Amino acid sequence: MSEFRMPSLGADMEAGTLALWRKQPGDVVQRGDIIAEVETEKGVIEVEVFTPGIVERLLVTPGTQVPVGTVLAVLRDAAAATATAVATPATLASVPEPASASALSPAAASNASTTESLLHRKAAPAARHRARELGVALESITGTGPHGSITIADVERAAATRAAPPVAAGAVRSSAPASADAQEQQQLRMRQAIAAAMTRSKREIPHYYAASTVDLTATLEWLEKHNQAVVPAERILPAVVYLKAVALALREFPELNGRREESGAVVSQGIHVGAAIALRGGGLVAPALTDTDVAPLSELMRRFRDLVTRARAGTLRSSEFSMGTITVTSLGDRGTDTVFGVIYPPQVAIVGFGKLVERPWVVAGSVVPRRLVHVTLAADHRVSDGHRGALFLDAIDRLLQAPEAL
Repeated sequence: MSEFRMPSLGADMEAGTLALWRKQPGDVVQRGDIIAEVETEKGVIEVEVFTPGIVERLLVTPGTQVPVGTVLAVLRDAAAATATAVATPATLASVPEPASASALSPAAASNASTTESLLHRKAAPAARHRARELGVALESITGTGPHGSITIADVERAAATRAAPPVAAGAVRSSAPASADAQEQQQLRMRQAIAAAMTRSKREIPHYYAASTVDLTATLEWLEKHNQAVVPAERILPAVVYLKAVALALREFPELNGRREESGAVVSQGIHVGAAIALRGGGLVAPALTDTDVAPLSELMRRFRDLVTRARAGTLRSSEFSMGTITVTSLGDRGTDTVFGVIYPPQVAIVGFGKLVERPWVVAGSVVPRRLVHVTLAADHRVSDGHRGALFLDAIDRLLQAPEAL
């Protein structure tokens, strides 16, 4: 037997609400399968299972908030279950079937009915969450997303077109949507979660900072030539080149690629770079691109685009929140020349890229216009020092001068 527990989806998470079970007792699950959806301050997250097996029991009812580490379900070992089933064909019949809604308490029956309904609708987790907030039945919505899927916009449009109650004489109807308060509360919770994580970071982590100016002219010229030769969907953004350069530089400076735990610093065996993504309604998430150092730029671009789309749609996976070994942030498109990040615990470093600017630069003794970017590092002084940090930035610079080799 193994236990599936409420995962920690970031340093700022203390508890989560089980929003939906994707699997039921008797279902076989493989590593990486989505077993549940969990609602946190940063949205509804698809949670993977990392131990293959058969779902034995579900211990928590959807809608329940529980602390990180709480056992949510029990899994049987798949091999043992198979062996037992061969010896006794009726074994699996002893696995209790999920209770019908009519056999549950009124509150549990409502949750079970809602869960069954949602499982059979094509709706993103964020859309299901929004439907619960607005009290909209998904069965009444026609999806306009890919393959008829229901989007957040579909839910909000359905909520807006519902018959409004009559307005009493002399009363003034508010022009604000009914969901405005819910949106504000969601943003407030996210802001509080970010504040808690960043306060912890500045309180517990002795930051040091380093900065460098990188001539990005060669990289941008290479990118322009590459992008002219491919269709728009295959064009590569500078942000992805940044991610790859940071990942390759970490091979030379592994102490910056890991986590700080109570026992000390732990170097990660894989390089999984987190990309800071600003959400449209406000707030920030930093899901990870796994094995960033070994993926080709074209694949990284595809995965990065997918990551941004799902982050803003609220359909990220738990592993994308928990596997990051370093974070890269860029505020260049917001007009900021330089950004010094705050380390996201338990990571030990964050790299920042500023806005691309054209400035006078000395090349081979002559002053010429070049396109430059300011690159910064904030790192945990318990794990490395300024000398190593400066060499790390120099390695990023060197890698960016040969983009064709990335």
